[in-house]
Amino acid sequence: MATDKELSDFLESVERRAFKQAVYAVRKDEAALDIVQDAMIKLAEKYGDKPVDELPMLFQRILQNTIHDFFRREKVRNTWVSLFSSFGDGEGQEDFDVLESLESEDGSQAAESSADKVEREQTLMLIDAEIQKLPTRQREAFLMRYWQDMDVAETAAAMGCSEGSVKTHCSRATHALAQALRAKGITL
Repeated sequence: MATDKELSDFLESVERRAFKQAVYAVRKDEAALDIVQDAMIKLAEKYGDKPVDELPMLFQRILQNTIHDFFRREKVRNTWVSLFSSFGDGEGQEDFDVLESLESEDGSQAAESSADKVEREQTLMLIDAEIQKLPTRQREAFLMRYWQDMDVAETAAAMGCSEGSVKTHCSRATHALAQALRAKGITL
């Protein structure tokens, strides 16, 4: 059974990757933050007494379900918003980028030149854009396997599909990303 410290350490270790995964899925920073927070709370409340080695898979499944719940709520919300759109526009945009503030904590980037930093940021933006263009299942499989470092069996369990499907989704995603990035002159 996980102690409070082990649970806290686990949540801290997956926080940034879970946020990035949620951003790729919902394409809204604020919604992604809410999704990750909800997933973490659900894990702590309902599965905090599970062994530490079960937490990554449980968290991934909870995160995926929370993302799917977000889309269900959005569909209902959008239906009502479109019906009552004459009451006003409730959208407010902020220029704050959470990813930039998270990156600033890393001390290793302080030593690089401005030109290197700009080039790296542009490359990362291109990679992010190409990942967002992937079909949903390919993006989920790719992020779980290569971003979350989950194995094929864990990814299949989290996605609710077969291991063969995970391998197919990952293969298609990596080939599509490689081709798109090569076309833009990026070789990794």
